[in-house]
Amino acid sequence: MTSVPSAPELADVLVVGAGPSGAVVAAELAGRGFSVVCLEQGRWFNNDEFPGSKVEWEVLAERRWSRDQNVRRRPDDYPVEVSDSEITPIMFAGVGGSSLIYGGHWMRLLPSDFRMRTLDGVADDWPLTYEDLSPYYDALDAAVGVSGLAGDPAYPPGMNPPLPPHPIGRVGRRAAMALNSLGWHWWPAPNAIASHRYGELAPCARWGTCETGCPEGAKGSFDLTHWPRALKSGAKLITGARVHRITTNKRGLADGALYFDREGREHRQRAQMVVLAANGVGTPRLLLLSASTLFPDGLANSSGLVGKRLMLHPNAVVTGIYEEDLQSWLGPAGQLIHSLEFYETDLSRGFAGGAKLDVTPTGGPMRVLDLHGEAAFDQLWGPAVHERVRTTLGHTVHWGIMANDLPEESNFISLDPELKDSDGIPAPKSHYVVSENSWRLLRFNMERVREVNTAAGAIGIVDEEVGPCAAGHLLGTACMGDDPRTSVVNAWGVSHDVPNLRIVDGSAMTTGGAVNPTATITALALRSAVQLATNARWQEVPE
Repeated sequence: MTSVPSAPELADVLVVGAGPSGAVVAAELAGRGFSVVCLEQGRWFNNDEFPGSKVEWEVLAERRWSRDQNVRRRPDDYPVEVSDSEITPIMFAGVGGSSLIYGGHWMRLLPSDFRMRTLDGVADDWPLTYEDLSPYYDALDAAVGVSGLAGDPAYPPGMNPPLPPHPIGRVGRRAAMALNSLGWHWWPAPNAIASHRYGELAPCARWGTCETGCPEGAKGSFDLTHWPRALKSGAKLITGARVHRITTNKRGLADGALYFDREGREHRQRAQMVVLAANGVGTPRLLLLSASTLFPDGLANSSGLVGKRLMLHPNAVVTGIYEEDLQSWLGPAGQLIHSLEFYETDLSRGFAGGAKLDVTPTGGPMRVLDLHGEAAFDQLWGPAVHERVRTTLGHTVHWGIMANDLPEESNFISLDPELKDSDGIPAPKSHYVVSENSWRLLRFNMERVREVNTAAGAIGIVDEEVGPCAAGHLLGTACMGDDPRTSVVNAWGVSHDVPNLRIVDGSAMTTGGAVNPTATITALALRSAVQLATNARWQEVPE
C-alpha cells in the first residue's frame, strides 16, 4: 500500500499519527461516514522485512531494527535528545506505529489505577472509572484478536478474550509451580497475538521475536487489525508526512496542519476537527511547536502541563538459570504468564504503587551471552562462549518487572534548542529521572522474583536493573482531568483550550499503572471517537 495524495481539501477529521490510537479513531469515524485524513511520518512495512525469521535477527536488532530510534536512525524517525534522561523514550514510525515492535502484552489497568489519589494519596484520580472504560476494552479485545483465558481473579468479572491462550511451555510451567508453592497469584497471560487464525492475523508460529516485528503476521499490530477496515471505509492515509504545526484560526479553533513530505515540500491539510495520536513524546512536541500569538506557551497549554508528568514505566529484569532445557527461546514474546501479586499499594513496603511481573522468552544466543557480561575476559571468547551458550540457551526463566511510574512534573518533554530532525524541526528533549519511589518499588519486586527463582530451583540468578532503553511506554504528557488548571484534556480527550482538538494517545493518561498500556490507550481512543461521532452536530468547528 502507498501514500494517498488525493485527500479532500477540507476533511471532517484530521488524525496525526497512524499508530494504535490513530488507527482506532480513523477506522471508527470513517466507518460512521466521516471524511478522515491521517498524516503519518512513517511508511508501510511488510512482514518479510522483519528480521525475526532470519538467522542474523539478533545482529539486525542491534542497529537497523534497534528499539532506540537514536540508534536505528531510519529516515522516518526523528531523534530524541536524552542527555538529561536516565531512560531513552523509544518509539517506531510507520503505519501501525510502535505496535509493529511491541511485545503484544495486552493488559488492562486495574480499577484501583483510576483512583490513586483517593486510595493511596498520590497522583490524581482519573475523570473516569474502570467501569466506564470496560465496554471499550471488550471491543478492542475482539478487534485485536486477544489470546487469553477468562477469569483472572486479579480483575473484575467480564474479561473474555476471543481466542484461547498460548501454551505457557516449560518455562511458564516452571515459573507457575514456584508461584504456587509460595501461594502467589499467576495467570496465563493475555496477548495481542493470535493463537489461531483470526481475521487478518495468521496463527502464531512461536518465533519469539515479536519485539522486532512479527514475520508471520500473527501479532495484533494495527496496520493489520484496523487500517484495512479504515481504508475500506474511505479514510485517506498519507504516509511520509511529518507534521510540524497544528494551525488555528483567529477564534483559536484548530483548522488543520502543516507537514513536510519526504521530498521536503510543505503541504497544508485543512480540517474541521483535529485528533492527535502522535504518542506521549510526539504529541507534546507538536503542541509546543504550534505556539502562536493566541497560544504563546504552546497549543492547548494554558495549564502549563503540556510535556509535563512524563511516565516511562521503568523496567527491571531478573533471570533464573536452570540445569534443564526449558526451551526458553520459544515464543510468543509476548508474555507466557503474569503475576499481579504485588500490584496494589501497600505503604508498609515504603512506596506507593506496585508492579506487574511477567515471564517472557529469553531470546537467542546473543541475549544469553549478555547474561554473562560480568564474566572474566577469557570467559567471553573462544570455547568458553560455546560452553556458555550450550548451558544457558534455553535454560533460563526471564522475569520482567514493570513499575508503576508516578506522574512528576520534574519529568518532562521539551523542545531542544539545537538538535533538529531531517526536516529542520526542533527535536524533543527528554528530562527523566527514575524516582526514589520507583527504585524502592523495583528493588522490592526484584527480591520477590529472586524468591520465585530460588523456589523453582535456579542454579544461578542474574539481576538487571533499569537499562537506558527500558521504556517503550510514553505516557502522561497531556494528561486528562476535570479541572483545566491541572489537566490538558477532559475525560473524552478534548482539549480544555481548543474545543475541536482531541488527544487520544498515551499522553492523555492520568496515571500509568504498572501494566502495558496499549489496551488502555486504544480503549480511550475508541471511547473518544464514539463520543465525537455521537455529538458531532454540536461540535464547534472553524467553518
